[in-house]
Amino acid sequence: MKHSSIPLLYSMLILCFSCTEKSAKESSWEGKVEREQLSLVTKVPGRVAEIRVQEGQQVQAGDTLLLLEIPEVSAKEDQARGAIESASAQYNMAKKGATEGQLKQLNAKVSALKEQLDFAEKSVNRLNNLLQDSLVAQQKYDEVYAKYQGAKSQYIAAVAELEEVRNGARVEQQEMALGQKERALGALTEVQVAGKERFIIAPQAMTVERINLKIGELALAGYTIISGTIDESIYFRFTLPEDKLKDFQQGSTVKLIIPSKNKLALQGTITSISALTSYASITTAYPDFDQQQALFELKIKPLAGVNTVNLLTKSTVLLKNEANSSFTTK
Repeated sequence: MKHSSIPLLYSMLILCFSCTEKSAKESSWEGKVEREQLSLVTKVPGRVAEIRVQEGQQVQAGDTLLLLEIPEVSAKEDQARGAIESASAQYNMAKKGATEGQLKQLNAKVSALKEQLDFAEKSVNRLNNLLQDSLVAQQKYDEVYAKYQGAKSQYIAAVAELEEVRNGARVEQQEMALGQKERALGALTEVQVAGKERFIIAPQAMTVERINLKIGELALAGYTIISGTIDESIYFRFTLPEDKLKDFQQGSTVKLIIPSKNKLALQGTITSISALTSYASITTAYPDFDQQQALFELKIKPLAGVNTVNLLTKSTVLLKNEANSSFTTK
């Protein structure tokens, strides 16, 4: 009789243990401590010259994390500065016009043509009087008059040329030269901006999690050099089946426990409840949810003033179910 009661006793113990385990699971839910991820990349390829941080180090916004060596930037900057000097000279030349020597040459040319025009005009006047008295042939007069017209046209052209040189190049030429100068200045600015990319700077307070390159390795454009987490973006993520959502509502305050911090107790607010689309994102290590039920993700942010700086990312956090627990915060 005694031997027959032993299996019954074992069955009762197993049933009691299962009920206790189920009750414990229903009184709390397992989740993870999460922080927003941050990836730092470079827009310009370069070789790692210096690493100023270590993995796990907390940095502030504006801290220089890593330096790249980009020799092409220096070469392009020299080219851009040379283009600026050339474009500036062309613009100044178009704006100021001819040099002093060119002005002297044009003034001399205008004076010479003016003398030729005066002489031709006098010759025409003399022949005109002789022609009236029939003392010269009409052919002779026509030849002298043609030379007079030619001298007059050359003089007018020389005067116009001198006036244009004094006023500088035409407006369109000046605008074209100015455009070349501004284009060269833009190229220099672009190179200087690219030069700043050699400094990998923390955009905000963060914790460095991983440095993907070593000194001397080549960082390609768009490659993640340093990855980390944003310190102030902490939240807690839980996975619950749909039949348990009745115990939690968005905007409500819940109680949490951090097992890795000596069961530290704190409070948080449920910020969102959304359907879980990927089973790979389940937070519970050994889920026993009914396969027919949909799973939902709860995001909880700690209340203002709660110290969460020392909480480890991806560490376990417990969400207490108020309906099945007498848990109280410390």
